[in-house]
Amino acid sequence: MAKPHVLVLGGNFSGLGAAQKIREYARDTVDITLIDRKNYLLFVPNIPSEVLDYDRNPALTMHMDIVKPLEEDDIYFIQGEVKGFDVDRQTVEYVPTERPGAAAETIHYDYVVFALGNRLAYDDIEGFAEYGQTVSDTYYGEKLRRYLRNEYKGGPIVIGSDFFHQGTMSQDLVPMAAAACEGPPVEMVFSMATWLKNHGLGNPDKITVFTPGDTIAEDAGLGNVASILTIAAKAGVHYKNKAQGIRRLTKDGVELKDGTSIEAELKIIFPDWQPHEFMKNTPIVDDQGFVLTDMTMRHPTYKNVFACGDAAAVVVPKLGYLAHITGDMVAKQIAMDMGRMDPAKANIPPHFIVNCLGDMGDKKAFFINSDSWYGGTMEQLKVGSEMVYLLKSQYKEMFFRTKGKVPDWGIPLANFMANNL
Repeated sequence: MAKPHVLVLGGNFSGLGAAQKIREYARDTVDITLIDRKNYLLFVPNIPSEVLDYDRNPALTMHMDIVKPLEEDDIYFIQGEVKGFDVDRQTVEYVPTERPGAAAETIHYDYVVFALGNRLAYDDIEGFAEYGQTVSDTYYGEKLRRYLRNEYKGGPIVIGSDFFHQGTMSQDLVPMAAAACEGPPVEMVFSMATWLKNHGLGNPDKITVFTPGDTIAEDAGLGNVASILTIAAKAGVHYKNKAQGIRRLTKDGVELKDGTSIEAELKIIFPDWQPHEFMKNTPIVDDQGFVLTDMTMRHPTYKNVFACGDAAAVVVPKLGYLAHITGDMVAKQIAMDMGRMDPAKANIPPHFIVNCLGDMGDKKAFFINSDSWYGGTMEQLKVGSEMVYLLKSQYKEMFFRTKGKVPDWGIPLANFMANNL
């Protein structure tokens, strides 16, 4: 008799992690297929350090092959781009992406896991292609590195986020955010300040950071944010809140939707995070196109549909740690359905925490660990720590060495060391 077929859509942090955990928990009770348009994992968190600390093309170090790790777990890999799906027929349409011109194919599933992340809507920002920079992938990271090396003349710098259009149908489960994730803008403020100093190009008073919300990185805990803003202000960094979003970029700066402008030669921008177009207006999504789930990451109506990571409506902010724990939650649910895990264990919802390690340059980093945005009381912050920098860089090395299978004690140990050493 054929085993249930689990189809995982997406192979970055949440998708790869979910597929590996499904195999670990459900064992040989299921067949697993993973589809991704690329055959590697993009290790986004360490791109700023590669660009600014090491002056190195991040494409050389931030790609991890996923074909061999999946093969080792008897997970079938398809390099293809998902084009659509039918939850009633339980099918997904995709096009192989290894070479142009491939014909569309259809694959059937018994369970499907949406782990496709988002599309980063730089193309919605007028003037971004001509005047914008960012560090969200290795292409843009290398573009920024070359710009700093060959074109930047030492003028004003602006760093900030566009407005995030979050769906409104999960407000009873998670708060509403004005920006998708503002750890990276905070990281780039400190890292660029160090880069300016190290290159003899001036002080942090050249930098302005803006946010569309009332407070930058509000999900990190208001106490933590107040401390970070105090440190930045003492260094001379300028700060603007309630920007409402980006109207356009120009050669001379950024025009914001609140009617103001910020002069800048260098514009480092983080966009709206949007669902993929084919997700919108389907039976499983919210009013924006993010997949609706309960806190076990299962769709409330289509019980064989799951989502984890950025594709899930309840995952806010769009954060790597939340991708990790929601992928694990999906695996527990499928293992429970297969009779491989007790419901008492499988149904414990994940405890959402904003957990962030951000580079600051000079081999120092900051550490944020907080659940206050979700109604908790924990707010932990450490700034300018060489230990935190070491933990961040070593986590990447461990991730690559274990092919994504970081031990369960890895993150708790890192948190303990960040707080106590």
